[in-house]
Amino acid sequence: MAIGAYAAWMLAQEARSLLTRLARLEPFALIEPTVLAAALMPSAQSAIESQLVQGRRELRRMVAQFQHWLRREHADGASMATAAEAQRRFTFLRLKFNAALTQFDLFNEVITQRSEHKTGVWLAGLDIVAADALALPGNVYQAPPVICYLDRGPGAAIRRARTRLPGGGDNPVAIIRLPRERMIGSSIASSLVHEVGHQGAALLDLVASLRPVLQAMQHGGSGLVHVWQLWERWISEIVADFWSLARVGVAATLGLIGVVSLPRVFVFRLNIDDPHPVPWLRVRLSCAMGRALYPHPQWDRLEQLWLSYYPLTAAGAAAGQHGGPRGLAGAAPATGLARRLAGRSHGRAHAPARHAGAAVSQLDPGAGADVPGRADPGVRRAGPGARQRYLESGRRKRAAGAFADPLGLAQHPGHVGAVRRRRAAWPPVRQVAAAPGIPFDYPLRRTT
Repeated sequence: MAIGAYAAWMLAQEARSLLTRLARLEPFALIEPTVLAAALMPSAQSAIESQLVQGRRELRRMVAQFQHWLRREHADGASMATAAEAQRRFTFLRLKFNAALTQFDLFNEVITQRSEHKTGVWLAGLDIVAADALALPGNVYQAPPVICYLDRGPGAAIRRARTRLPGGGDNPVAIIRLPRERMIGSSIASSLVHEVGHQGAALLDLVASLRPVLQAMQHGGSGLVHVWQLWERWISEIVADFWSLARVGVAATLGLIGVVSLPRVFVFRLNIDDPHPVPWLRVRLSCAMGRALYPHPQWDRLEQLWLSYYPLTAAGAAAGQHGGPRGLAGAAPATGLARRLAGRSHGRAHAPARHAGAAVSQLDPGAGADVPGRADPGVRRAGPGARQRYLESGRRKRAAGAFADPLGLAQHPGHVGAVRRRRAAWPPVRQVAAAPGIPFDYPLRRTT
C-alpha cells in the first residue's frame, strides 16, 4: 500500500522535530559559565567543538535526505514505497540521531563540572598534570588533549582519544574519570597517571609489542603455561602501572596501596576474567618495578609494610584456581618481569622488532651502578663515602632521565620513525604540554 497523505505528514513532522532538537544544541562556550582558570585547554575545547559541529552537520544531512525521499515517494503516484517502509527508515534515522546526541551528553557531563566552585580550577590543574605525564621528548607522537572529571564509584577510568564514540566518529580528546574520594592523598597522582599510561601505551602500541614476549614464555619459558597466560592478560594494567611509576615514583605505589586495600578475601582473590592482577601481587610487582627504576631502600620497606598488612597464610596462598599468589609469584617472579620492563633482564632491554625502546637503565652511562655487583670498580678506590656519593648522583640522573623519557624512545630514531608512519593518517592535534619531558616543574595553573 502506497504512503498515505496522513502517514507522510506525520513522519514529516517527526523529522522536523529532530531538526528543532538539533538547532537547540549550542557550543559549550556559550552555555557553560566558567572562570578562566577552570576552562579547558584551547586545544581540547576546539577539538570537542569541531567534533560536535561535524556531528550536527552529518545529522542534518541525514534528516534532509529522509525528508527529500519522503516528499518524492509521496508525490510519485506510481511509487511502491509503503507506510511501513517509511516508518522503518525513520525509526533507524531516529536511532542514529539519538546515538549521535549521546556525544553531546558525554562531553556535557565533563565540561559542566568546570563551573563548580573550586572543583573546576582543580580539574583544570589535573588537565595540566595529565598532559605533562603523557608528553615524551623527541616528538615521538602528537599527544592528544586530556580532560578530567569526577564521578562516583571506586575506580578511575579513561576513554582514550582516537577510539570510536557512540554514534560514530573518533574521540578527539582523552577523557579521564576520577573518583571523588581519590582527590585527597597519594591516590590522586597514582590513579591519574595510571590512566594516562593507558593512553600512552596505546599511542606506542606497547601492549601489542609485549604480548608476543609473554606468549613465547608460555611455550618455551619456565613455569606453568596458565600462569604466563594470566601475566599476558594482565599486561595492559602492568604497563599502565609502570608508566605511573616512571612519572611519579613511589607515589604511584602508595596510591595503589590505597586503592587495593580491601578486605583480605578480595586482596587474594584470583579472577581469570579480570584484566587487573591480583591485588596482593600487584603491589609487590609495583615495588619490584620501582626498585628496578629507582633503586632505594624505600621499596623494601614499602613491600614489607604491605606484607605486614596482608601476610601470606596457607589459606591465602592457595586461593584461586591456579595455586594462588604464591604459585604465580613462583612461576613468574615479579622481580623478573619488572626487570624485563625496566630493561635489566640479563643486561638487555625489552626491544621487540616493531618497537625497539631502550631501557631506563641505558639513559646514562652510569646506569645500573647501584645494582649489587655492578658498581664501577674505580669507585671502590675513590676513598670513604665516594661510593655513596656516586650512587646518589646516578639515582638523581636516572630519575631525571626516566621522568623525561621513561621508555628511552629518544635514543631510537628508527622506532620514532615507525610510530610516526603508523600515526601519519591521524589528524594533527596541537601539543598540549608546555614543556614536554619536564613534568611538575610549574604550578598546576599559573592563573590560580
